[in-house]
Amino acid sequence: MTKEEAWAIVCEHVQNDGLRRHMLGVGICMEAYARQYSEDPEKWAVTGILHDFDWEIHPNLPDHPTLGEPMLEARGVSAEIRRAILSHADFTGVTRDSLMEKSLFACDELAGFLTAVAYVKPTRSIFEVEAKAVLKKMKDKGFARAVNRNDITQGAIELGVDLETHIQFCIEAMKAKAEELGIRGSYTA
Repeated sequence: MTKEEAWAIVCEHVQNDGLRRHMLGVGICMEAYARQYSEDPEKWAVTGILHDFDWEIHPNLPDHPTLGEPMLEARGVSAEIRRAILSHADFTGVTRDSLMEKSLFACDELAGFLTAVAYVKPTRSIFEVEAKAVLKKMKDKGFARAVNRNDITQGAIELGVDLETHIQFCIEAMKAKAEELGIRGSYTA
């Protein structure tokens, strides 16, 4: 499956622009990690793009992503990608074994959090976001309270990377696609 095909599935099932951008952001971080690990960037990006495609259809746990998985199977999405999507939710019982599965879990909550941090910057731009500031914001439980900080921390641990390094890596990946993600803001270099 291509990124374009994955995006078509997302656009068919997701109306909320913020949720669409979140999935795109996770896909961008995943693609960057695939390149770093000499893996298939297209497959990893597709995994990130599709991971929450059924959230509006199945907004209650454990329906998401469990009930979405057969929908992806019917669309010809590979078992490897579907397994990774199932593994991003602890309650499914699907363990995170592959590097792609660990990367998806590590990027999911973080991509959303980085977007939230960008939105509170004066220019509303990812270009003003720094890893140390993100770590500080993570301690503020009132900020972006829907984001699971434990998942961000656990994701870095499972991926085997330093948390600050992981945060900076994802910031850089998202900067490269800031326009698409709606987080370029009014920043000028």
